[in-house]
Amino acid sequence: MESILFNEENIAILKEIISKYGGRPEGLIEVLHQAQEAFGYIPKDVLVEIARGLNVPLTRVYGVVTFYNLFTMVPKGKHTISVCLGTSCYVRGGKRIMEHVKDLLQIEDGGTTEDRRFSLDVVRCVGACALSPVVTVDDDVYSHVTVTKIPEILSKYE
Repeated sequence: MESILFNEENIAILKEIISKYGGRPEGLIEVLHQAQEAFGYIPKDVLVEIARGLNVPLTRVYGVVTFYNLFTMVPKGKHTISVCLGTSCYVRGGKRIMEHVKDLLQIEDGGTTEDRRFSLDVVRCVGACALSPVVTVDDDVYSHVTVTKIPEILSKYE
């Protein structure tokens, strides 16, 4: 395997995860979950090894990873910022908030800051329309967010 991620220890971890499913393709999603939990993301060489270990085509593994948004093939930041752009949040300033966060952190939607402190994602609904616009950082929910509140919110996360 040709990745910075892979040293002897990480190869052993991945082989152990795959071995729990004994080459059975039905373990694919669980193997992907465990691999992402172990490495923080699922790089291409991990996909290749999972496909090989579970006897499934690489295209199927790639298809599952790209279909479900909980999987990522790029390293994520320590903290994940999610800006809601559902209808209620959008009409109450969600787009301005998103643009401000992007400018402040110098990243795009789906990106990660160079120091890997933050990742930024758009979500379409967090189920808190009465609190809109809503921003989440990890599991923390911030309601009635304004552009001026963003620096204060982000300062809580080191």
